Amino acid sequence: MKLAIDGGTPVRTTTLPYSRQWITEDDCEAVTRVLRSDWLTTGPMIDEFERTFADFTGAKHAVAVSNGTAALHAAMYAINIGPGDEVIVPTMTFAATANGVLFCGGTPVFCDCDTDTLLIDPTAVEAAITKNTKAICAVDYAGQPCDYDALRKIADERHLLLIADACHALGGCYRHRSVGFLADLSTFSFHPVKPMTTGEGGMITTDNKEFANRMRQFRNHCMTSSHRERHEQGSWEYEIRGLGWNYRLTDFQAALGLSQLKKIPRATHKRRQIAERYDTAFASLVGILPLKVCSEIAHAYHLYVIRIDANNLSVGRAEFFRALTAEGIGVNVHYIPVHLHPFYREHLKTKKGMYPNAESAYERILSLPIFAGMSEEDVNDVIAAVTKVWKAYKR
Repeated sequence: MKLAIDGGTPVRTTTLPYSRQWITEDDCEAVTRVLRSDWLTTGPMIDEFERTFADFTGAKHAVAVSNGTAALHAAMYAINIGPGDEVIVPTMTFAATANGVLFCGGTPVFCDCDTDTLLIDPTAVEAAITKNTKAICAVDYAGQPCDYDALRKIADERHLLLIADACHALGGCYRHRSVGFLADLSTFSFHPVKPMTTGEGGMITTDNKEFANRMRQFRNHCMTSSHRERHEQGSWEYEIRGLGWNYRLTDFQAALGLSQLKKIPRATHKRRQIAERYDTAFASLVGILPLKVCSEIAHAYHLYVIRIDANNLSVGRAEFFRALTAEGIGVNVHYIPVHLHPFYREHLKTKKGMYPNAESAYERILSLPIFAGMSEEDVNDVIAAVTKVWKAYKR
């Protein structure tokens, strides 16, 4: 069958995105109720969303913020990252993981990944620790929790704090422990492509009350009280005790978050079913390699990532990407290793060759569509397109 990129008929006439939000009528109704209320921001829905989210993850505290990057920034602020402090972060991640450290004046120290899972490599973490290291920030890449027992052991032995960038992993578990309950602080994103959405939004979970209080002030200019607290107290007074940001989430976003959170078990189950179908379909396609899934974890499957093995195909990742795109499949690449971007090369003096596992993986990886709103026909189209392109390019 002739590939669409060569003039053939595409599998789909409209592009299927790699991910998108799953919004239903009850979500719309939840938002509308708040839009008709007296409080659009700093109101009671924020408290309810935080309590419910904390209960869902098993954490004692949850702090809502305006996006996932704000969550990472607030987490670094909570643990007093500043000039001279180092935080170990994986280079196989989005830039926000490193930027949260930089925003506070600290230095992100990049770390290589495991070749099979693309998760942060605990052995590489240990080798990156210096006298200036204050924390480890692990990323649950694609929705698979990291090896938190190994990371916790390293953190405890070296008196370091452990942060989980869990923006991909809500709904996942590690050894029967929920994501959000695996580190000293865990951060989440509610961007539309994430496991749940508030449009834009984020959350940090922690068992540490002092961290939670610092983050609540930080998201509101480091003011000692919110507008609603002053309203209830009949007061106008407040103090600013630090340099904070306006990282507030609105009440109508919180209402959407509460409605979306109820869907997490169902949405996660749906993504796992899609992943199982992909696993089965691609098992016989030599040169198409899904990432390894570790035992004793429950994968959230924010992403379904395959690796293109050019040794068994006549083309590399770039050509495979273009061919699938022409077939109407909205593939993506997650991620360009952070240390390869010009900003970090200039400011952190990173260069190609420093983290070979991540660099090698980057040249091969593709993210296929996976989201809760996909239909059976959508899944069939992805499988058909990957198989079609593979047949055209197999050696």
